[in-house]
Amino acid sequence: MTQSRRSEKVIVIGAGIIGVCAANALADEGFAVEVVDPLDPGSPGQCSYGNAGGLSPGSCIPNAMPGIAAQVPGMLLDPEGPIGLRLLDLPHALPWLLRFLANSRLSRVKRISDGMIALNRLTLACYEPLVKEAGCEDLILHRGQLFAYENPKGPEGSALSIAMRRERGVRVEILDARQMRELEPAISPAYRAGVFLPEQGQCPNPGRLVSAIARLASGKGAVFTRQSARALVLERGRVAGVATEAGVIPADKVVIAAGAFSAPFARQVGVRVPLISERGYHIMLPNADTGLKVNVNAAERKFVAAPMEGGLRLSGTVEFARPEAAPNWRRADILLSQARHMFPGADLGGMERWMGNRPGTPDSIPVIEVTPRHDNVILAFGHGHQGLMGGSVTGRLVAELAAGRPTSIDISHFRSSRF
Repeated sequence: MTQSRRSEKVIVIGAGIIGVCAANALADEGFAVEVVDPLDPGSPGQCSYGNAGGLSPGSCIPNAMPGIAAQVPGMLLDPEGPIGLRLLDLPHALPWLLRFLANSRLSRVKRISDGMIALNRLTLACYEPLVKEAGCEDLILHRGQLFAYENPKGPEGSALSIAMRRERGVRVEILDARQMRELEPAISPAYRAGVFLPEQGQCPNPGRLVSAIARLASGKGAVFTRQSARALVLERGRVAGVATEAGVIPADKVVIAAGAFSAPFARQVGVRVPLISERGYHIMLPNADTGLKVNVNAAERKFVAAPMEGGLRLSGTVEFARPEAAPNWRRADILLSQARHMFPGADLGGMERWMGNRPGTPDSIPVIEVTPRHDNVILAFGHGHQGLMGGSVTGRLVAELAAGRPTSIDISHFRSSRF
């Protein structure tokens, strides 16, 4: 229910899942809200559109785990591996990669895990009132999440991840080959063990979710302006608005939620975040009627198979390249061979390919804070692979920060000063 109208105007830079969730929460607080983005919410040009759809309140495992330093060279050298890096982009990516590897120390991993679970454990609780209000409750499914292993002893090799989840209250079930077949008969018998997280959820159409939440915000008075934000406007040491190609839009407060394109805006207000585009690819297979019910993570091959409204989606590859670089569609085509392996006999015709820019920080968690030097600027970016998951909670936190209220969770994990 929208509160009494405030006199303050808030501009949100970015109309992806973080931006539209923030717009709703800000409107509910009574702020006048304007969202600035050159793309329509939920359209294919947005990173949110291509998400694998996982909504996991138990997600707490960082991308950089102990031992990854020994694995990365092999991943990079494998032409069909989960990580790609263009040599021309090595100078751009190397400082970030070194920070990433430094975060794989066990002591650091456990602190990062605490931050991840703090943000993600509320994802379903925060989405459910939003989707009910938006009339799209069918976009939140409670079916669990499966990690599938080809090695029957694979879960033993994931003992640290399993222990970290259980220590943080996540329900975990270890499955043998028979139990795997009972849960998901769609996948190949080559997968012989599993780790099942029964309390996790999924979204069968992330683009439609973003679009529906944006329409909900619009109904509450939020204005969506299809322009490119070029810079923050500072007057007498304070942010007074946002400059676009059409002119300056005045504002009392600004939220920077522009995903992989957020760092230049943050630098304007004295915050330097090591943000990189972890370019993600997916393929959609509209004819692959596999009967798959839950999101399946192929543990060894590092991809996700997700049942979607438009067919079967496979995603998970990472490419370190500048956002403006042309797509390397071979990264997407790798996923087709993975689909053949997991779903032998499925109709894989009609493949559609997609690429988007994930906003990655070296420690797998976002930056969420009021900037230290400007109390009218809020940062809300860097969610990496978990933007859809973190959107509903981040939106609530942004509104609480804008209103000057205590936040629902401890946000000390997400301060930019950690860098």
